[in-house]
Order: sequence, then C-alpha cells, then structure tokens
Amino acid sequence: MKVHIITAALLACMSVPLTGQATTAHSPSADEVVARMLAHEMQRETTGHGYTGIRHYDLENPQFAKYSHLVANVTCDPDGTMHFQIVSKEGWGSGNSSLRQALEMESEFSRPMTRPMTQIDKENYELHMTGTALLNGRTAYVIDVVPKRQEVYLFQGKIWVDAEDYALARIDGQLAKTPSIWIRTVRFTLEFRKSGEYWFPSLSTSTSDVRVFGPTSVNIQFLGYSPQSASAAKHFDLSPLEASYVQH
Repeated sequence: MKVHIITAALLACMSVPLTGQATTAHSPSADEVVARMLAHEMQRETTGHGYTGIRHYDLENPQFAKYSHLVANVTCDPDGTMHFQIVSKEGWGSGNSSLRQALEMESEFSRPMTRPMTQIDKENYELHMTGTALLNGRTAYVIDVVPKRQEVYLFQGKIWVDAEDYALARIDGQLAKTPSIWIRTVRFTLEFRKSGEYWFPSLSTSTSDVRVFGPTSVNIQFLGYSPQSASAAKHFDLSPLEASYVQH
C-alpha cells in the first residue's frame, strides 16, 4: 500500500518541528507570518542545538483487521537532520516494514539539501490569510496554503500560526499528489503544543483511501520532546533514554 511513502510524505510537508518565542504589535500578511515563522525556526536551530524525543506510531486497517505499533527514539541535529532508533515494534509485519521505511525516508527528507523543496514557504505555496481564530485558548492566524506544484511532498489545506509566538500550531490538509495509483486521497492533521519556550509536534493523524484495502490510518504521538542545548533545556528533564530494541 506504500504506507511508508504516505507517512514520510506527510512529515516532510511538516518541516517546522518547533519554534522559539517572539512577539509583534501589528497584523501582518500571510507571507509575513510565514516568513517570521521560518525565521524563528532558524533561531530555534541556533539556540536549541537540535532536539530529542520519542514517537509512537499506530497503523490500522479495519477492513482486514490489521494493526501495527512502533516506538522510535528521534534525535534532530542543529541543521534539522533527523535520526531514528527503533525501540519496539509489534503487530502486522508489512505495516511494521512500512513504518520503518517511513522513518528512513523522513530522515532523508530532513537533510538541509532537501528541506527547501518541502517546507511551508512562498517558494512552494501560495499563501492566503483568512483571518484569526482561537486554538487551544490562544489566538492564531489562519492561512490557506495552495501548492505551486503537484508533488507528493506538498499539500493543500490550512495552517494555524500562533499570533504571539509565530509558531506553527496546526496543519490540516490533503496531499497535493498521491504516491500511488492505488491511493485515492490522503488527508492529515498535525498539532503542535508549547512546552517551556518552545513548540513541539504533539499528535498527527492521517487517513488514506486505498483501493482494495480501504481506509488505512496512521496516528503518531510525539512524546518527551526537548531541545538538546543546556541553556534551552533548563525547563526540561533531559535524563538519557534507556531503551533497547525489542523484537515482538
């Protein structure tokens, strides 16, 4: 079902993993909001020295009663390159294989030479401000994003950018191009939460309409995310992760 391509493509679209705090006094345009969002991401890379965290993946296909679960440690370098270590896996074998390939592909997409092709900016998207809305009790700018190219690593939908910190707070969309003729559509949502002075991804949900196999969902929980630098991590518990690979 090429689930690994779908999962990796979704996360490639979401190339702003966390953002530092900043403020402004006026209502900017959509292009200005996104430019500030990206500038704060660069600032995070300088001050945070990358980050670490844990991900829990759950893949489910109700039509064939198939289920997979995978846990992976993630480390992000200061330049944005991501590395994964599988901690445990269980369930449907092909699903586990797909999830492992998704990690490999996301790591490749996160490299500095690849990120410009996938990140949310005016080079890859047309950006249209639609207004503001409350999101988890905070005001956010709501922006329509339309891909300039029909590529599997871009999407069409909406983003919410926190109006105080200019941090990416939510994405809701559909892949601009499906990765296979066997897949009709891929819809997804990614949510971010503020922890200390930084914003980290918290939950991703996606559903693929796959021919023959029917709807297949992939849910990702992002746990224990924190910056690697000592100064940025003063509000976090950075005790080492003690985990070993477990074959189920």
